Amino acid sequence: MAESIEALERRLLTLRTAVRQAVAAGERGRARTLRAELKDAERAWDDAVARLESSPPEAGGAEAGRPARPAPLSTVPPAGSRPDGPLLPLREQVYQALSLLTVPAAPRLISAVHEAFFAGPVPAARLTSLRRDEERSFRAAPFARPYYICAALTADLLAPVRGLLAISTWPMEKRVIGSLSPRVDYLTAAVRVAESIERIPDPGPAVRRLLWRFAANIPGAAANAAAMDPRAVARAAHAELEVHADADLAVRRPAAARARRQLDDAQQLFGSRLRGQPGAGAAS
Repeated sequence: MAESIEALERRLLTLRTAVRQAVAAGERGRARTLRAELKDAERAWDDAVARLESSPPEAGGAEAGRPARPAPLSTVPPAGSRPDGPLLPLREQVYQALSLLTVPAAPRLISAVHEAFFAGPVPAARLTSLRRDEERSFRAAPFARPYYICAALTADLLAPVRGLLAISTWPMEKRVIGSLSPRVDYLTAAVRVAESIERIPDPGPAVRRLLWRFAANIPGAAANAAAMDPRAVARAAHAELEVHADADLAVRRPAAARARRQLDDAQQLFGSRLRGQPGAGAAS
């Protein structure tokens, strides 16, 4: 069955982002593969639009010169209600939440972010099996998908950090976790959440709860969270980031270089078979 125009448009956005990230990371072979996929998707979108133009209006739609008749009140969901379930597959819901955060995150945080900004909570219990499914898919057909939900890696042993998920198209420096990385990632996520809240005219209770959870662990931010001032929370997070960011990067950069040098493609995404000590967690 041909993809809908909406699905194609989502795939185009994902592919364009992946191409840009591959080029920025110097992954020329992957960038070429993604560009080819992007061209195929663009042709499919053009074909879908052409079919739409040539097809007659749907029954019940607007007739020439006459507006469409509104749906009966019984079919219109009440204001503020949510649909029965999300339209996107689980991996795309996780991708949405991680893309907003821009750092590796634990299932509870991923679920909270998706509930606050998208279409309800992600079932956190399913995320462990999702990462295993992603690894099996990659090993069966490497780079067949534009992105994978993968693991964060410990900076010392390059083993998967238990309970932390990431996106495969992120630079390795973002996916390795040193001793300061959990705090740096927490502060980075707080900034991204605060910036996203600023774009919402009337943040709901889930958004407010999420901002408060971040602010409660950032010096000088909690009082501003109670007043729903995301800019003040972001400023407090930035102030602490300046203290830790350079030291954290000094650990992550050599670890990332070692991972690219020592690990194969699958291990760079899902970690080496050697299991080290449990890594540090993330915001939850």
